Amino acid sequence: MRLTTKGRFAVTAMIDLALRQNTGPVTLAAISQRQEISLSYLEQLFGKLRRHQLVESTRGPGGGYTLAKKACEITVADIILSVDEPIDATHCGGKENCHGANGRCMTHDLWSSLNARMVEFLDSVNLQKLVEDQLAAGLKVESKPMIKRAISSMPVAKPIHVNVPNSVFALGNAFAKQ
Repeated sequence: MRLTTKGRFAVTAMIDLALRQNTGPVTLAAISQRQEISLSYLEQLFGKLRRHQLVESTRGPGGGYTLAKKACEITVADIILSVDEPIDATHCGGKENCHGANGRCMTHDLWSSLNARMVEFLDSVNLQKLVEDQLAAGLKVESKPMIKRAISSMPVAKPIHVNVPNSVFALGNAFAKQ
C-alpha cells in the first residue's frame, strides 16, 4: 500500500480539528497555518470529508469546521477512504486481472491478505486515540484566539463643514445677494 499525501494530510487535519473541537468551529486557514498544508488542498479534502459526514461546516463569522461525530467514532480508515484514498497493495486494484486475460498473478492472495490487515488495523485506530497520543506527547493546544475586530488606531476624521458655495451658480447667487 502506498499512502499518498492526500491520506496523510486528511488524517493530520482531522487530528488538528479534533484537538480543538471544544473551542468551537475551526477554520481551514488556521489548520493550514499550523500544519503547513495548502488552504486550497484542505478545502478539497474537507469537501470530501463533509460529503462522507465526518465533518460539519458552519458559515459566517466565527464559522469553520467541527467533527460530525465523536472522535472515538471516527477511524483512520474512515478518513482515508472518504478522501478517495485506495487501500490496496495488489497490482490489479483487487479486480483479479493482474495478468489481463490470463487472470491473477501468483502473489495476488498475498497482497489481498495484506489489504485486509491494513484495513483492519486502520479501522482499529480512532481519532480520539490519535488526539490522546498527541496530548500525551506534550502537545499544547492553545485556547481559541480572541476574535479581532477591524478597529483602526487612527482617529476617524470628521468631515469639515464650510459654509461656502459649492457650485458656480451658488457662487453667483452669493455675490448677487451682497
